[in-house]
Amino acid sequence: MPRTLGALVLVLFGAGVLAVAWRGYRSGVLPAGSAGWKPYRPTRDDTPVAFHFFLVLYLCGGMALAVWGLLALFGLAAAPELS
Repeated sequence: MPRTLGALVLVLFGAGVLAVAWRGYRSGVLPAGSAGWKPYRPTRDDTPVAFHFFLVLYLCGGMALAVWGLLALFGLAAAPELS
């Protein structure tokens, strides 16, 4: 059961990251950390290189988490141990 739970957590985190990427793609603004005391949100119009960099980063990270979780659910990869 804990292995299945770990795999489901991976799939849910991957889906969450992909949802952030999709929402950012649709709106043209992505959350990308902070710049001093203000949140840094690159936009498609103002900073296109940073926007596309973070979009690819979110897409690759979300897909990696989701695929790892699915492979772990089917027993083809090691699931993280939740304690």
